[in-house]
Amino acid sequence: MARAPSNRRPVGKSPARNGTAPNRLRIVGGRWRGRQIDFPAIDAIRPSPDRVRETLFNWLQPHIVGARCLDLFTGSGALGIEALSRGASAVTFVDREPQVGRHLTQTLERLGATGATVKIEDAVRFLERPAQPFDVVFLDPPFASTLLASVFASLARGWLAPNAHIYVECPADIPLPPLSVGWTVHRSKQAGQVGYHLLRATTAHSAEEVLP
Repeated sequence: MARAPSNRRPVGKSPARNGTAPNRLRIVGGRWRGRQIDFPAIDAIRPSPDRVRETLFNWLQPHIVGARCLDLFTGSGALGIEALSRGASAVTFVDREPQVGRHLTQTLERLGATGATVKIEDAVRFLERPAQPFDVVFLDPPFASTLLASVFASLARGWLAPNAHIYVECPADIPLPPLSVGWTVHRSKQAGQVGYHLLRATTAHSAEEVLP
């Protein structure tokens, strides 16, 4: 029986960045700028590099303060924590790995973070819940998976506020799946073998609406 895809990137240790330990990262900006945080020493967790996060949040700068964010496939929690550091009002972190959830909860407590919710749950199943709208969604699924198309379809059924932004990391040599109605590619760059994209959903759909 085939194993179901996990919320982790492909196995392979993260290289040390900026002189930090392999399972440690630095918050790039905001009120916790320069703070280093640890994440579980699970080989498959590979946080977005500093320069990628810096570029992403430069793109999001006009939109992140007060935003309600969803960090699916959260892993290290780097994207959601960076959003909170820069003024997001709330972030929901979703990861199926209990160790990740426990560690992230402890990290958020040490930072004194408010507005954070940690869900230990499979990301795809989480999107089967009754939808609530988010302003920014971070998507960094396993690179070897084919989850993005189904996640896009699920998000378009009530999970996005009007003019929401969706950030996607995926292999640079694999194109994005077809976008849902009303979505456009706002920004797109490449860092090594990683492609990262900021999408904009100009149309909000209700949870009952089924898209083609």
